[in-house]
Amino acid sequence: MPDLSHEEWQRRAAALPAALPVHHHIDGADEPGPGAVFPVVSPRDGTVLTEVADAGSDEVDLAVAAARRAFDTGPWPRLAPAERGRALGRIAGLLEEWRETFALTISLEMGKPVTEAHDIELRAAIATFRWYGEIADKLSDTSPHTAPDALALVTREPTGVVGAVVPWNFPLTLAAWKVAPALAAGCTVVLKPSERTPLSALLLGRLATEAGLPPGVLNVVTGDGPTAGRALGLHPDVDVVAFTGSTPVGRHFLRYAADSNLKRVWLELGGKSPNIILPDAPDLDLAAATAAWGIFFNQGEMCTAPSRLLVHSAIAGRVTEAVVERARALRVGDPLDPATEMGALAGDGHLRRVLDHIGTGVAEGARLLTGGGAIRTGSGGSYLEPTVLDRVDPGARLAREEIFGPVLSVLTFDDLDEAVRLANATDYGLAAGLWTSDLTTAHRVSRALRAGTVWVNCYEEGDLTVPFGGMKQSGNGRDKSAHALEKYTELKTTWIRL
Repeated sequence: MPDLSHEEWQRRAAALPAALPVHHHIDGADEPGPGAVFPVVSPRDGTVLTEVADAGSDEVDLAVAAARRAFDTGPWPRLAPAERGRALGRIAGLLEEWRETFALTISLEMGKPVTEAHDIELRAAIATFRWYGEIADKLSDTSPHTAPDALALVTREPTGVVGAVVPWNFPLTLAAWKVAPALAAGCTVVLKPSERTPLSALLLGRLATEAGLPPGVLNVVTGDGPTAGRALGLHPDVDVVAFTGSTPVGRHFLRYAADSNLKRVWLELGGKSPNIILPDAPDLDLAAATAAWGIFFNQGEMCTAPSRLLVHSAIAGRVTEAVVERARALRVGDPLDPATEMGALAGDGHLRRVLDHIGTGVAEGARLLTGGGAIRTGSGGSYLEPTVLDRVDPGARLAREEIFGPVLSVLTFDDLDEAVRLANATDYGLAAGLWTSDLTTAHRVSRALRAGTVWVNCYEEGDLTVPFGGMKQSGNGRDKSAHALEKYTELKTTWIRL
């Protein structure tokens, strides 16, 4: 993290909007569209940062047409994989060069602490482009053994035009998780960021062109889901949609595919992740501290947030007390203050929804241990106290629905079978945590949990070598790792009689 003061970040924030792109990035150039715009409001203080071009179906058509030309007749899919890899490496280098600007942009448009935007989100995005740049020429086709009079080849080919639709909670990281493997595979991309966080995506589009991507290879259109997102989902020249967001919107993209060209739809959706702490956890203090960090990191606005703390009744009091103590000590403040540990929620509408969940939970019988209210109301921003509730009924909304905020529900259990039943008693299956010193328990419970990722004696750990994605209504397919390339490639069999 650069050694910048709160005052210096504020000074830079005042000057930043004038330097940011506000037009769509289509075919390697700015495209203002017909003039429709929408405001980008900072949840930090409720001010309008700038106005950004608002895409209708015509702008989406332009972007898809550019991506189609770049795929069908342009050089990108026909480059040697090593050449594509070097281009991704140049994007990673430019992201590093512009790291402070991206961190400030994300902090302003999304509300997370600028320290976390710089140290965590930018680190992940840079690593993603670099990793896929390095693996681009490491993949191989196969030639199965056949009869002597034939030769069989199984090759992977890029699928075509990818529509990548990404959310606001990690606007650059999740864009990178879609864009980098798609580009490495030889696809072309139309990226639609959330209307809450369009600025970092537009800046990425500009840098990608600067890094040498041919026109049309990466296009960025900004607009809302019902218009721009729907247009991408229904477009007959889009071959793949890769979406991260809510489960209800994911259902829409499946319908769009059915109503258009049966494009492939890859979904990374919601979560209601359990974090199970057993009495034999190797370090109960660390387990409690990690439980608190996991739910309050990024203001709880994470699909993998461990929002259900499942703790054995024998240790529930000790663990819950430690989590509550951490929640009360957490510093909520201006995202531009380097001392801030938790910033603003994404906006007033989202804040109200989270408060409604808390109120409903208390009405359904949960006990509010700490937090539960809006704070820093004079700032104009959208801030919430870190919140912990216990005595949560497994059938209550608090235990079933994704809240996407810094709200922890504590549930207790008396034996391991009950813990697994509670953990799996959700429509989601994205992630889970388990704390135990017993190797057999770790393996058995990990196998029993219906989740795409299980962390044992840690949470939110891993790197780009491992896949990320969910089961059940948390989606399909995987981001990260070499497995992500499967979403953007087609298998072709060539059978040659000799």
